[in-house]
Amino acid sequence: MSDPALAQWWVCENTWFVGVDALNNDSVGTLPDGTALPKALARDLSNSFGVYPFHKAQVSVATPGYPKPRVGESEAGFRYRLNRAAAHVDGVKPEGPERRRMIKEPHAYVLGLPLNDAPPEAAPLVVWQGSHEIMRRAINDALSPHPTETWGDVDITDIYQAARREVFETCPRVPIHARPGEGYLMHRLSLHGVAPWQGPDHGDRRIAYFRPAMTSAQDWIEQS
Repeated sequence: MSDPALAQWWVCENTWFVGVDALNNDSVGTLPDGTALPKALARDLSNSFGVYPFHKAQVSVATPGYPKPRVGESEAGFRYRLNRAAAHVDGVKPEGPERRRMIKEPHAYVLGLPLNDAPPEAAPLVVWQGSHEIMRRAINDALSPHPTETWGDVDITDIYQAARREVFETCPRVPIHARPGEGYLMHRLSLHGVAPWQGPDHGDRRIAYFRPAMTSAQDWIEQS
C-alpha cells in the first residue's frame, strides 16, 4: 500500500487501493516468507477446478469515504459505482476507444482472503445471488454464432449490459463478509462489486483476491 511503485493503484481520491498483482506470491500462492495457503484449501481448489497457476494476487483496500469519483469517471459511471457497487463480471474488459466489452481475462474462480478484521459495513464485496447463470446464458448466446477460437475477440457489450439489467431486477444483492482465517469462493461469472463504506470513520478493509487464469474463453463459459 505504501510502495511508490504501486502508487497508481490508489484511486477514487485515495479511498480505494485497487492493488492488481500487488501481492508477491508464487504460482501456488506461497509468499516469500514461506506462508502458504492451507493444504486443505489448495487440495479442494484443485479437485474442484483443476490446477491453475496462481498469478500475483490483487490486494483490494477500501478506506472510509469510499467511493469518491475516480479520475476520468463520468457522472453516470460514478452513480453506477455508488448505487450498483460498480457491478461487473471479472475478465470482461472494455477494449479500444469505444470501450467495447470482450473476454480478455478468463478466470477459473475468485478466491477472497481477508487480511484484516474489518466490520461488515466497511465496503464489503456484494454478489448478486444466482447471477452467474444469467450471465452464462446471455454471454453464451452472444458467442455461439462465432468460432470458439475467436470468442476472446467477440464484442459482447450489448448482451452483457442487458444481462446485468436482468440480474438487477431478479437477483438478490448479498453482502459478503469474512474475517482473517476465513475466506470465500465466488463463481467466475457472478456479477459483483464493492459496496460504499458505511463502517466506522477509521481504519480500512483489506482483502487478497486470487483469480487464476484459464486457458481460453471457451473453458471460461462452458465449464461448471
